[in-house]
Amino acid sequence: MTIAVLAPAPPPAAPTSGWPLDPRPEIVRGFELPPKPWLPGHRGVDLAGRPGQAVLAATPGTITYAGPVAGRGVVTITYGARRTTYEPVVAEVPVGTSVRTGTVIGRLSTVGSHCLPRACLHWGLLQAKQYLDPLTLLGSRPVRLLPLTAQPTPAAAPPTVAPAEPARIGDATYRNRRAAKLVIAATGALALAAGLLARRP
Repeated sequence: MTIAVLAPAPPPAAPTSGWPLDPRPEIVRGFELPPKPWLPGHRGVDLAGRPGQAVLAATPGTITYAGPVAGRGVVTITYGARRTTYEPVVAEVPVGTSVRTGTVIGRLSTVGSHCLPRACLHWGLLQAKQYLDPLTLLGSRPVRLLPLTAQPTPAAAPPTVAPAEPARIGDATYRNRRAAKLVIAATGALALAAGLLARRP
């Protein structure tokens, strides 16, 4: 009898992500998480752009907010517990719209720009209530520079031992040694004299 064993289904692939501006923008200011949630920081990255430039969905998901916040336009895309935010943006998609990575969601505005007089997009990422660096969506990793050719590390040279200096007449060590020799010599002379005296009739 043959028993069929079903392999477990592979986990769903992570949604693809991309830059919210095209071509790839200059990063004007990076992510700076404050040490405490209530302290100032920079909860996202600022990307250089131009007024009216198309703003793209960096991730797939659903538009859950598209409107003004503190006088500047904000668009939020939600995918599960993850949200990406874009500002200042004049939204071109209504709430409830499903978008894919690369879908145009609005146009970059200078009203409320973090980079005045320049236009720039403030791009944010939240996982539940935790702010994260949105560049991690792109698989960015720190670059470590290595030499082009592997070179063996030179062996450490043995420590240099300075040769002992010859004893000088003024050194205390020299004087002590000389005194010890004199004491030994005197003791030997006394012993010899005592022996000679003992042999006399």
